Amino acid sequence: MIKRTLLILLIVAMSLMLNAQFKQRGFVQTYLGALIEQDCKYSVLQNTFDWRLDYGKGNVSLYVNPVFNYSGLNKNLDIGMRQAYFDIYFDNFDLRIGKQQIIWGKADGVFITDVISPRDLSEFILPEFEEIRIGINAVKLDYYLGNSTLEAVWIPTFQPTISPEQSSIWFPEMELPSIPTTIEPTIEVEKKLSESELAFKYSYLGNAIDYELMAAYLWDDNPAMHIYPQPDSTILIKPEYHRLPLVGASFSKSILGAVIRGEGAYYFDKKFSAEDFSVNGIKEKDYAHHLIGYDHNWFGVNVGFQFIQEYILDYEDDIRNDEFSSTMTFLVTEDFLRETLQIEFFTYYGINNEDALLRPKVVYNLADGFETQLGTNIFVGEKGNFGQYDENDMIFLKVRYNF
Repeated sequence: MIKRTLLILLIVAMSLMLNAQFKQRGFVQTYLGALIEQDCKYSVLQNTFDWRLDYGKGNVSLYVNPVFNYSGLNKNLDIGMRQAYFDIYFDNFDLRIGKQQIIWGKADGVFITDVISPRDLSEFILPEFEEIRIGINAVKLDYYLGNSTLEAVWIPTFQPTISPEQSSIWFPEMELPSIPTTIEPTIEVEKKLSESELAFKYSYLGNAIDYELMAAYLWDDNPAMHIYPQPDSTILIKPEYHRLPLVGASFSKSILGAVIRGEGAYYFDKKFSAEDFSVNGIKEKDYAHHLIGYDHNWFGVNVGFQFIQEYILDYEDDIRNDEFSSTMTFLVTEDFLRETLQIEFFTYYGINNEDALLRPKVVYNLADGFETQLGTNIFVGEKGNFGQYDENDMIFLKVRYNF
């Protein structure tokens, strides 16, 4: 905590010394969330100061994004650094070094090839995706060839997904054996050169179509749960991270005023939980994750659909995941009052478990830079990604000032 505070003070001092050259922007926000089925008990009571500082000189620029979060529920002040990197610009390529968010793919509200930056799921997928993505220490090179770009990313140390604490209302349901079970701490990935990650992407931006091709040698951000039966008839579970190589592609194309989007990733030897204890409850299978999307403006209303599917190849019946897992998303937005009022309705629907997450909200711009959001998160179903949180329906209010 002291180190973070000193870092923030150093940034403030730098901005005061160079205030004529620094550009700053950001926002201040109050966020309240209340659980509808629990007498509107607060689940979120948060004040945020998100500060973004840019400084450029010659062919080098610096970007720093400290974030202050104060929770009114537990009286904690969390000071973090979402991103902190510098760019070096050359004639045909750029180099970015430092803590950064790396965004790939075409999907809305879904991570398919957008897997370079891990995720903070401590509040499920309810925050903005900019907040869900975790900044990682990386070196990123972009080389430009006309309408094409070659991108290479080196990540020297592994950063896993941040999962909800066991006491959190967002802690996911876990299928554990019915016999007494002990879960050991997760086996961490060593911080050394041989354990670093690499990713490459080729992208093309044209008048008729734009597309991306990617390949990566990463770690799976979520550990596999290895099961070891013990002599005393109990079970020992050892969570462990594994390598997860993948290839992927995405595209978008305009057709008669609509936009068609597609995205897919193919993973090699992903570890899946299984009932077979003779292989320590883990089976390796190749795995595909793909999406097709459609966006159009109908009579002034923006409409978007997505169909997402996950497929386990060479499937075996004792694997805990379904062979096919299908999800649909539906988005409708419309602006009123000269674009000062926006109504949005976004829905996830899990086809396998007939569960859903409904996210209607209203955004109103009260004045220049000052907006309010009022919405709900409604979970439907009894099981599945969304149905497991059926008791967590909530209403929320956000008041933000952008400067």
